[in-house]
Amino acid sequence: MHVRSIAAAAAAVRGRRLELSLSQDQLARRAGVSRKWVYEFEAGKPTAEFGHVLRVLDALGLRLDFATEGARDAVPSAIDLDALLDEHRHG
Repeated sequence: MHVRSIAAAAAAVRGRRLELSLSQDQLARRAGVSRKWVYEFEAGKPTAEFGHVLRVLDALGLRLDFATEGARDAVPSAIDLDALLDEHRHG
């Protein structure tokens, strides 16, 4: 899935949460964020803290990849989400 906006990211998170039959509260506990934060993010809050987004993606088993525009045939560079989370936790 190509995500180009907060709204698209929020929809992907909400869809995956529902697919896993998790409540917002359950996801919040798994990710170490507040239920209010999950609610606001899923509503498309434009100022969502990136570290929290990474924690929620990790809790849902979602992966974040970056690719250059127009590089449709190229394999996107993978980001080590575990390393990013560790850096955020200890940084």
